[in-house]
Amino acid sequence: MTYRLDHTGSLQPVAANDPDALLRWRPAEGWLPPARKLPAASYELLTLYLPLCQARAGHPVIVGHLGQSLDGCIATSTGDSCYVTGPENIKHLHRMRALCDAVIVGAETVAADNPRLTTRLVPGSNPLRVILDPKRRLSSAQRLFTDGQAPTLLISKAGHGAARPSRVGNAQVVTIRASGGQLALDELLTTLEDRGCYAVFIEGGGTTVSSFLEARLLNRLQIAVAPLLIGAGRPGIQLPARPRLRDCLRPKHRIYRMGEDILYDFDLCAGDQDPSEQS
Repeated sequence: MTYRLDHTGSLQPVAANDPDALLRWRPAEGWLPPARKLPAASYELLTLYLPLCQARAGHPVIVGHLGQSLDGCIATSTGDSCYVTGPENIKHLHRMRALCDAVIVGAETVAADNPRLTTRLVPGSNPLRVILDPKRRLSSAQRLFTDGQAPTLLISKAGHGAARPSRVGNAQVVTIRASGGQLALDELLTTLEDRGCYAVFIEGGGTTVSSFLEARLLNRLQIAVAPLLIGAGRPGIQLPARPRLRDCLRPKHRIYRMGEDILYDFDLCAGDQDPSEQS
């Protein structure tokens, strides 16, 4: 099927040879790139957000995102992170939430930032909010457990401690297996897919995004770099040390300008970029 945009911005089916044809859909491949040449700004928007629209049953899309300083920190040493990146990147986060079925953050992010994880800055429905809290440290004092803005899951380690309530505020508690204190993230994604969540956004923090990256469960990784130097702050991506550069990740990527910030959008399914291409 081929589609065009109508005056309201909605997709409408058209013939493949229609001069206004914009996007193509093939069941086996999902959404395909624009069928005609677009202005640069429009093409950038599509290349950034269209991959999320590929998500469907049997073909989930998992995207991680971090906003960091030039020296690789996502917060100060005291945990102050509001806001490392500027308003354009914050709006981008809301767009990502609106395009995804579920948004995931770790317990430390919730404790430090008390986020809402809603789409209040853009049109679109709020995603399912998923909070990773293996040891059940959080309480209903965090507003996303009681605000009623979106369905919320609290993910805990199976068999941790004595029997506990099945809800924290309005949030449903779901337990999954864990090994060495690390939640089984593959089981988590299967649980979400069983709930119809095929587009999943890992919004933070650094430990959570790094865990998905190390487990090779991300399709894309977005890192927004702000013109800011924090110093001895909290690091973003944390991976095991590799002694040789040739063994380090160097994924293919696109670069997008968001106000004063630079967003790197890494395609982790496309393989590493050949270092010789940068010579």
